[in-house]
Amino acid sequence: MPINILCPGCKKRFSVNEKFAGKKGPCPKCKTVIEIPELEDEIVIHAPESAGPKDSKGRAIINPIKRKETSISRLGAIGIGVFVIAVFGIAFSLRAYEGDVPMLIKALGAITLAPPLVFAGYSFLRDAELEPYRGKELLIRVLACSAVYAILWGVFVIIPSVLEIEFTPTQLLIVTVPFVLAGAFGAFASFDLEYLNGVMHYGLYLAVTVLMRVVAGMDAF
Repeated sequence: MPINILCPGCKKRFSVNEKFAGKKGPCPKCKTVIEIPELEDEIVIHAPESAGPKDSKGRAIINPIKRKETSISRLGAIGIGVFVIAVFGIAFSLRAYEGDVPMLIKALGAITLAPPLVFAGYSFLRDAELEPYRGKELLIRVLACSAVYAILWGVFVIIPSVLEIEFTPTQLLIVTVPFVLAGAFGAFASFDLEYLNGVMHYGLYLAVTVLMRVVAGMDAF
């Protein structure tokens, strides 16, 4: 094994054969006499041994299960984006509708946007330390959370009609708070999100649906 040397005179770095360990010799550049250091014990770092049973050759019999992540692929993100844009295009076309937009169309908009937004929000806001939901279980949880969000929108829209009142901005803010808290709890119960992340999750859906109403020429709330 070669020994690395730094000349104290000219500061040139070079290496010598290990057979010269402990001896003295001139620097090949400036001729300063250098004392070659003794060989040091080589430090070997071994890879950690895998736990579990092994065969006669020491190889692991049981292979570890690799963790699978749940995230939106590029194609999935593009698909969700195109879908949302298409819904907004339909909402914009409602500006030409004479009179108030039928409640059924409003409900369809709130229901249609919920699943892609709920899934996208979960992918970004979920706790990375927890095993992600996948497959059928993920689908059920997305649909359940989407139903909660759409129902909350429906209740929020119906309240002024039932009470025959029109909220002032201050009243609207006060009424909105319990709905946001309820939506956050729906995200928490469906996906085990932290409560603050649940607020952000429901806030994403609320913000997009409010924007859709504005694009359609309706009041924000």
